[in-house]
Amino acid sequence: MDLELSSLVFDFAQGIMLADKKRPHKMPYSPGIGPHTETETINLVIGELVALYPDRYENYSIQVPYAETRQKCDICLGKADNWEWIIEVKMVRFFGDNGKPADTIITHLLSPYYTDHSALSDCEKLTQSSFLGNKAILIYGYDYDKRSLDPAIDAFEVLAKEKVILGDRITSTFEGLIHPVHKRGRVFAWEVVRKSICEA
Repeated sequence: MDLELSSLVFDFAQGIMLADKKRPHKMPYSPGIGPHTETETINLVIGELVALYPDRYENYSIQVPYAETRQKCDICLGKADNWEWIIEVKMVRFFGDNGKPADTIITHLLSPYYTDHSALSDCEKLTQSSFLGNKAILIYGYDYDKRSLDPAIDAFEVLAKEKVILGDRITSTFEGLIHPVHKRGRVFAWEVVRKSICEA
């Protein structure tokens, strides 16, 4: 398969837009992919990518258990026991369906506590796991006129680099979504590698 992380990021953004065009409706919210949960969005996006690029995404698993804990990894691409990519996904959505601020969402990105299952703690969880293969953190989020993703993503990078070796940031945009609040956004991803004892 030899899937580059940059291709996955572009494809994921494309999958969001394709899924949104089908007007998915999560009651009681407005139509569009925006109000869907992280897990629901992953399922919708992967469904689009399998249909669009069957050779590229023919082998994948969602919610794969970690051997060390009861937690599950969001997406594993390739074949079990020798995955090509092991990916934790996090969503950033600063506003709700009604346009009111979602004040606690930053916790899902930056909390240092494992019990909060943040993108930051996921970096360590990935690198310390027994999964074999390339490991990455993927964050997709929505941009708004009143609040950009940039400061939050910058903060994540600063904190994550204290915990793991963080690869270069890869970004792709999505736009033209039908929801009145969640209209556009970006997908970010980084390869993550465990720090050696001398680097920690």
